[in-house]
Amino acid sequence: MKENKESTITKQKTRRLLVDLAVMLVLILADQAAKYAATLYLKGKPAIPLIPNVLELNYLENRGAAFGMLQNQKIFFVFVAAVILAAIVFVLTIMPLKRKYTALHILLIMVAAGAAGNMIDRLRLDYVVDFISFVLIHFPIFNVADIYVTIATVFFVILFLFYYKEEDLEFLGFQQKTAETSHSEKIGEKQ
Repeated sequence: MKENKESTITKQKTRRLLVDLAVMLVLILADQAAKYAATLYLKGKPAIPLIPNVLELNYLENRGAAFGMLQNQKIFFVFVAAVILAAIVFVLTIMPLKRKYTALHILLIMVAAGAAGNMIDRLRLDYVVDFISFVLIHFPIFNVADIYVTIATVFFVILFLFYYKEEDLEFLGFQQKTAETSHSEKIGEKQ
């Protein structure tokens, strides 16, 4: 009976991971299609205002990170993206199948898609194609992958501050032991 239940859980997790992969691929394709269109229609041309003095499309080849920091550090960025993707895959494989983790699950897929989308650019082009510009606040030019990561990060903060409790995240296994827990464990070891 226990073996059958474990088999069912393994099948459910495998199915969920396949759906995750499919959703991630769709998000990556949307990002890459938008970047391709930006390259095709915006490169070498003046910015196209969508909302005058607020939002425009403006092609930029970003060889750095956010806000233009760490220019020409391709290997570093690819390494960081690979580590992030590996960590996300690990968390997705150990995450319980409970409904309360659905939002966290979706947000992890968004971060993975954003990291992968920009990593593809770095590997293929040696830079990331950015093309969305909020000129009203002089915000750095960004792309669709950046939107995925930004939205996910905002919701991560909200979930971790207001929704999830410490025990909800015990599956991650890096909660600190309190002095009281350590003491009771020592007593249990002596008995």
